[in-house]
Amino acid sequence: MSFAPDVTERLARARADLRMGVPVVLDGGAVMLAAETLDAARLAHLRGLGGDPVLAVTGWRANTLKARAYDGDLARIVLPSDATLAWVRSVADPADDLRSPMKGPLQTRREGAADMHRAAIALCKAARLLPAAIVLPVADTTGFALAHNLTLVSGAAALDTGLSPLNPIISARLPLEVSEAGRLHIFRPDDGAEEHYAIEIGQPARDKPVLSRLHSACFTGDLLGSLKCDCGPQLRGALAQMGAEGAGVLLYLNQEGRGIGLANKMRAYSLQDQGFDTVEANHRLGFDDDERDFRIGAEILKRMGFHAVRLLTNNPAKVARMEGAGVQVTERVPLIEGANPHNHAYLATKAAKSGHLL
Repeated sequence: MSFAPDVTERLARARADLRMGVPVVLDGGAVMLAAETLDAARLAHLRGLGGDPVLAVTGWRANTLKARAYDGDLARIVLPSDATLAWVRSVADPADDLRSPMKGPLQTRREGAADMHRAAIALCKAARLLPAAIVLPVADTTGFALAHNLTLVSGAAALDTGLSPLNPIISARLPLEVSEAGRLHIFRPDDGAEEHYAIEIGQPARDKPVLSRLHSACFTGDLLGSLKCDCGPQLRGALAQMGAEGAGVLLYLNQEGRGIGLANKMRAYSLQDQGFDTVEANHRLGFDDDERDFRIGAEILKRMGFHAVRLLTNNPAKVARMEGAGVQVTERVPLIEGANPHNHAYLATKAAKSGHLL
């Protein structure tokens, strides 16, 4: 038996390294640095290694930059010889796009494989960073990682979209305003990512469809009472309905900002102040419309013994994803809450671009 970390543990280490600005080596032929946490010293050191580094961005971000995405889902932007840290960040981060729209002309690669670049972007997303990375080919990845004391991870593993196993850690009685018969369950994934929670109201039968909601964490709405979204009212409305019926399960999934993290969500809010809607802001940042994984909720329900639900949602996509993950949805229960003058445009975008039934 070895104390050495396995693939999953190495990926967790790589995510932490990237958040601190430490490079990660991709087994398959490259070293990468997250554009968001890159510093001038490491950029200069990378330059000193020679070779031809590129800045990998998603197809969404490339479209904003008017850069050709020859690889479809991503673009490999050639790093100019005089590229500064400020230049890298301006390409990766759309904060100043309207103030300084001319970033190019940007030259992008079309020859060669883009697997390592795709893996680099996936790792940045998993680390809740902007989806942009400096990538430099390296011949001897094992030797390079050892020489520089860097984490070496499999590029293929970084691209693996499988769901990390979820383990129940503890549950305890938690009397709530909506029901004194409350219980909180904590689930922890094997991959070291955020924990997720299940709030059980009453003693719902396991052999019948349970009233359930998949609720993604919203710090601003759930805790601060933000008027920019309807999340807080939906959370409280769902719990109230479960309390009134005497039974239910609310899954509180730590997928802030539709899965992009709180910092990126605030970046999206800043872009919305510039006139972009929710979806447009996500795209300018380089993210998809929705980066969440609702298989997490389905897995938790199954671990708790539930296999059919009455789902509290206005989002038909949640119904489809639950069904696809092996949980039967016998009824979609509408949850219309929290409309106000500040979130009118947000709700209209939900309906028009994300298919919500409002």
